[in-house]
Amino acid sequence: MTLQNVLVIGNGGREFAIAKKLKQSPKVDHVYCAPGNVGMPTVGVEPVAIEELDFAGLIKFAQEHQVAWTFVGPEDALVAGIVDEFQTAGLKIFGPNARAAQLEGSKEYALSFMNKYGVPTAKHLAFENEAEALTHVADFGFPVVLKLDGLAGGKGVVIASDQADAEATIKEMFADHTGRLVIEECLVGPEYSMFVLIENGDYQILPMAQDHKRAYDGDKGPNTGGMGAYSPLPQLSEFDRQRMVEEVVEPSVKGLVDGEYDYHGILYIGLMLTEDGPKVIEYNVRLGDPETQVILPRLATDLFDLVDACVNDQPLPEVVEKEDAVLGVVVASKGYPQKPVKNQALGKFPVAGNITVDYANVAGSLADLHGAGGRLLMVIATASDLKQAQQDVYAYLDQLEEPECFWRQDIGEKAFK
Repeated sequence: MTLQNVLVIGNGGREFAIAKKLKQSPKVDHVYCAPGNVGMPTVGVEPVAIEELDFAGLIKFAQEHQVAWTFVGPEDALVAGIVDEFQTAGLKIFGPNARAAQLEGSKEYALSFMNKYGVPTAKHLAFENEAEALTHVADFGFPVVLKLDGLAGGKGVVIASDQADAEATIKEMFADHTGRLVIEECLVGPEYSMFVLIENGDYQILPMAQDHKRAYDGDKGPNTGGMGAYSPLPQLSEFDRQRMVEEVVEPSVKGLVDGEYDYHGILYIGLMLTEDGPKVIEYNVRLGDPETQVILPRLATDLFDLVDACVNDQPLPEVVEKEDAVLGVVVASKGYPQKPVKNQALGKFPVAGNITVDYANVAGSLADLHGAGGRLLMVIATASDLKQAQQDVYAYLDQLEEPECFWRQDIGEKAFK
């Protein structure tokens, strides 16, 4: 058997986890990651100094290094059309094309898709000017959800508690950004992340996770890109999971087929389990960060086999999940997400026993590691149950001295209520 070379696009914790998982496949030789980060050599992955939006440079690299296929991590590259460019060059690539990537690139586009194909979601309207938005915001009741229409790195969503809060937020959003604003009713219920690997009409569901978006304990503070995650979800019944598949996943996949999207990649469905059943909060067209770091260690099926089948239009292997529980906590720069400290010395993060470290926004070298702002890395424990995984992560974090960093102390608590 000839071992394959693969390329991962991106530089964060998600791409670290994807590249690490691919490197573990017995069918893979080299895993390259462009641009990658300084932590990736700890798991045998080679960073490549090409930016994720330098499509010509990435195509040239893939051709010169006999890359079997490329796995796209971040949404920016997908929305900008990296898949179309690679396919035009005759290269295989895992991810949706630019048209399909609008499901993440535009909240309004995604909501229109859901309405068209009968996917349950919140009541909503989109506005292109401040005056209209201010006139109609009270129609949705309070609290109310305000979303920038375009890509915002997981931070373009505000839940306004009352009229004054909503008005101030709307004015700020229109002052800082061009484009439209989506106003939605505020759904109530637990949130879950579902990741569907789609090959046109064929699909497999990866392990599910729960993300923690707010910056501080008890879901307080501003929205972030995610402060921690865990998998599996003991509080989610098989009945409710099946409802999610039948009422959300199946009409979403059917819509992609009926709309001729030729979808080959991940559809990440952010769900809320309301009193009226599951409803979609958002679509993303790639794996989530930080959920990827906890779901991929639970995947018993070879990730290489899944992606290889998808890009080659072969039948998808069945997804098999490990019994293990995995919980991860993000170490973030002090001040994140508004004004994160940068360039703080981080010291070393030894990997021991069931603890692993997925590096993200770090700089320098492993011998002299510094923060590069935002979410720096994730400490992850794999154990026989979630409680043990949680205890092991926090025991590790308690030994660290990181005065210019912070992390939440309650990741996973919702699993035990």
